Amino acid sequence: MARIIKLWSTLFLLLCLGGCIQGHTDIPIEETPPPSSKADFSSAYSSQSETSTPAPSPVPADFTPYQAPEFARADFDPSAAQGENGVLIDLSGLSKGYVAAAANSDSRMKFRVEMGEQIYNYDLPSDGTPAIYPLQCGDGTYVFRALKNTAGQKYAELYSTEASVQLEDEFQPFLRPSQYVDYNEDSQCVKLAGELASRQPDELGVVESVFDYICANVSYDKEKAVTVKKGYLPRPDDTLSTGKGICFDYASLAAAMLRSQGIPTKMVLGNVQPGGLYHAWNMFYTKESGWVTVEYEVESNSWSRLDMTFAANGADSQFIGDGTNYTDLYFY
Repeated sequence: MARIIKLWSTLFLLLCLGGCIQGHTDIPIEETPPPSSKADFSSAYSSQSETSTPAPSPVPADFTPYQAPEFARADFDPSAAQGENGVLIDLSGLSKGYVAAAANSDSRMKFRVEMGEQIYNYDLPSDGTPAIYPLQCGDGTYVFRALKNTAGQKYAELYSTEASVQLEDEFQPFLRPSQYVDYNEDSQCVKLAGELASRQPDELGVVESVFDYICANVSYDKEKAVTVKKGYLPRPDDTLSTGKGICFDYASLAAAMLRSQGIPTKMVLGNVQPGGLYHAWNMFYTKESGWVTVEYEVESNSWSRLDMTFAANGADSQFIGDGTNYTDLYFY
């Protein structure tokens, strides 16, 4: 039987599992600005009322809390890494849905993940700081390339390696930290997610609790939306502590909190109509038997769309449709 759960009016229809961005990105690499830097979202929102942290409901004496699985880590292991020209690539986490890399260079670096015609380009810190990248395209043969900036938007390859990937399961890339969803066991957002989850009976209760908390405590930062620079990376704990952010921040915080509790969650970048707004939102997965929110029914064993930014800030009704006004471009 479908379960009724209140997640506001912007949890949209299911989107089938799978599908990475199809595209060809050859050197030179075009810089991709973060979501919200291409458009001012202020026109999408009505005035926001004052919000506060929802008061917790009394816990029944016979209540059995949700039990999160073991924390899913993603680490760079220098002893397992290989490379040259100042680049190290660690392939030891491939079955767990990620690749790790580190580099030392006097120029800007990029890290490129290829699986057939499916291509993702990322920034790679040039100061030796390790970075984690998800294998969101599933099983297959991947090519990993470390690229050094030579001039303008042109990059030269310093090192590359190829590997066959067989994931432990299809959810692994969306259960762990990565460059865009950056957290660890000691993160404040993880501790908060655990506290919220401890008062819920199941996965759907955890999703509802996290959703309500973010909507009540994080407001849209209009100034940041128009001033954010290329290469910006969200920091979930920063969003939590400041209580404000852009869509990129909302989606990263939600993904970090839900993943830390063992709930597979995607960060999705794409466009929303009308206006073709470049935007970020989430999709989460549950094995529950199915549930209803407002007028939309979400089937079991399906990915479901969750837009924190619009929900938290009173989106104009023209942005709240049946999900067909969303165009998914990138999954993280």
